[in-house]
Amino acid sequence: MSTPPPSRRPIQALPDQLISQIAAGEVIERPSAVVKELLENALDASATHIAIRLEEGGVKRIAIIDNGSGIPKEDLALALQRHATSKIASLTDLENVSTLGFRGEALASIASVAHVTLTSRTADAPHAWEISNVTGKTQIVPASGTIGTTVDVQDLYLNTPARRKFLKSEQTEYGHCAEVVRRIALARPDVSFSLSHNGKTTMQWHATEIAMRSEHILGEDFAKARLALEHIAGDETNGLRLYGYVGLPTAARARGDAQYFYVNGRFVRDKLLTHAVRAAYQDVLHGDRYPSYLLQLDLNPALVDVNVHPSKIEVRFRDSRAVHQFIFHAVSRALAQTAGTSSTSHTPSATTTSPRSGTMPWIRTPQQASFGVAQTTADYGAIFSANTARTPLQPAAEAQTDEHPLGFALAQLHDIYLLAQNAHGLVMVDMHAAHERIVYEQMKQAIGESRLPVQELLIPVTFYADAIDVGTAQEHQDTLRTLGLDITALSPDTLAIRALPAMLRQAEAESLARDVLSELREIGSTQLIEERRNALLATMACHGSVRAGRTLTIAEMNALLRQMEKTERADQCNHGRPTWVQISMTDLDSLFMRGQ
Repeated sequence: MSTPPPSRRPIQALPDQLISQIAAGEVIERPSAVVKELLENALDASATHIAIRLEEGGVKRIAIIDNGSGIPKEDLALALQRHATSKIASLTDLENVSTLGFRGEALASIASVAHVTLTSRTADAPHAWEISNVTGKTQIVPASGTIGTTVDVQDLYLNTPARRKFLKSEQTEYGHCAEVVRRIALARPDVSFSLSHNGKTTMQWHATEIAMRSEHILGEDFAKARLALEHIAGDETNGLRLYGYVGLPTAARARGDAQYFYVNGRFVRDKLLTHAVRAAYQDVLHGDRYPSYLLQLDLNPALVDVNVHPSKIEVRFRDSRAVHQFIFHAVSRALAQTAGTSSTSHTPSATTTSPRSGTMPWIRTPQQASFGVAQTTADYGAIFSANTARTPLQPAAEAQTDEHPLGFALAQLHDIYLLAQNAHGLVMVDMHAAHERIVYEQMKQAIGESRLPVQELLIPVTFYADAIDVGTAQEHQDTLRTLGLDITALSPDTLAIRALPAMLRQAEAESLARDVLSELREIGSTQLIEERRNALLATMACHGSVRAGRTLTIAEMNALLRQMEKTERADQCNHGRPTWVQISMTDLDSLFMRGQ
């Protein structure tokens, strides 16, 4: 039985309050969006000191106090109205935006979903004036206050409870607000910022230069491994200027949480810019590592459209290809300062040179015996017959059968690849990739059968975590326990690891916890976590697998080969790369022109 169509409603103009609430749904998606909009207004008002006060993650209260130019009494009423702004007056202004805020939507949108009190005083006013929507009447009354503006937002989403249900925990929402403050503070080191949450000061930065501000916010590790960058092209009208810092490849991180890019002072997350920087790192940074950087791009405002997204976090360039190439070459040149520090070349060559004096030999052989094929029966158990005499390069009889298709270990190459001999020729194994697949499949099976062994730590591992990570750990306790992890909060910025999966007991606990929390932050909802559980396990398996650079004994190498032969999908690692390759005797004969 079909459902009858809904009765037709007449087209009608929406009331202003509903229009503002719809706009708020696009602009004010969470408390951090309010913080961003109000901070941008404060900076546009030439503030040199800004205080941010939050309660309950910003849901109960957000107060922004600045010492900027203030709002005249006659403009206060307009400040809370839709599409009212002092920053643009024509299409020409819109096409040459030089301020952070300009739409005239922020205050009106916030006021439509919260109680807002706006108090402001200009330099020529004898006292401050105040306007509020708390009582439903927007009368302007005298108030006390110094020069500048205070915007006090309370009970966010009070009249839209459905949106409030989508918010995360108090700690998580505070973490997002704190990240917004960090982003803006990095863009304006000349302005002092203070942030408090529930009456306690959590961050405070005095006005300084960018070198010191970036060290305070991004940490000493970034400060020790950064390269200064400044690159200019073109003239004042059509020119581009990129400056700031890029991190050394050795300072790469497991996630992209230290990547800050600004366009004309505005923090953006733009795919074009991110790709340009990533491309510049491609020859010096491999795998799933993320570079750290703090970069500012200045250009004529007419050459970039900042009005393509409600949150103004995306931009569109008039000549995107030129911008991409400019950034790519600028970052590449900065990274070239480190050229020559690596002992290996990434450029393929038709000739092979000998290793430099003092470097490790290309093939590291075990100390027990040459190439490891003349071991005693104690090393291999029943694999070899006790009465079988072999020269070092003579294959074992069993190696000629299909019982062990990956054959038997010969040696390691640069402590990265395992070399083995089977019935068909030479087998080369990426040790880390192979063991990663083994651990991953074991964890999947154990969790599927609800029998994942857990290793409790005698001494918990504690580490500093930002507010979002702490909130993530608190929100996803059940998921973490399912994964064999016990991660609890000791304080608003400290997490403790009390247990790990037993098969990962050799892993670096803090690094493992950070990567899992990063994945959970990205995934978000419980439903998506269930769908992407295997991705989480793959991340964990990476931490529990044999690392490149570790020397294995022949027995350990053979144990790895046997595990690979018993593991499903062992031909590929968790990221889709091959774990081993076969070089046949025919291929080897061809290389040495045998039989030609």
